[in-house]
Amino acid sequence: MMFQNKNDQELVELYIAGKEAALSELIRRHKTKIYTSIYMLVKDEFLAEDIFQDTFIKVINTLKSGRYNEEGKFLPWVLRIAHNLVIDFFRKEKRTPVITNGDGFDIFDVLGFYDESIEDKIVREQTHKDLKALIQLLPSEQKEVLIMRHYGEMSFKEIADVTNVSINTALGRMRYALNNLRKMLQTKELSLRLT
Repeated sequence: MMFQNKNDQELVELYIAGKEAALSELIRRHKTKIYTSIYMLVKDEFLAEDIFQDTFIKVINTLKSGRYNEEGKFLPWVLRIAHNLVIDFFRKEKRTPVITNGDGFDIFDVLGFYDESIEDKIVREQTHKDLKALIQLLPSEQKEVLIMRHYGEMSFKEIADVTNVSINTALGRMRYALNNLRKMLQTKELSLRLT
């Protein structure tokens, strides 16, 4: 049976009715977005894979127990589960997400900088390092929205659903995050000029 032409809700219903392949199609369809949103928060491939698997174990258990009632909102619901598992992990570890320039995917690496001199490259890399350090200084709600929006490429609607707030709150947190980054950058430039 072909599932590609079915919407998420139809696939959920087919899976609940016993068609295991419907879940495979849902995972195939949304894997990248779900995994990326987890990875951008934990910054560790293996941990992201573990949380991704835990997310789908929870999804399967909820679907099989008949407790799923997010009609038409499968992806935001799964992202919310993943997000909560990430928060649980950090609570257990007593630490906050860190944006590092490790071996993993880094949005700054794919922005495309061409024909730049060595000096430009050094300045750019230092700027990205500074920006990532400044992002870590943001309050956790602002940092979370910024990471999901720019690194996870999630819409504000998806962010609102995942973080369990209104779209206006998500937009507000993003606005505050950008304003705070701007102020921190200005303060940093000012202190560099004074030294």
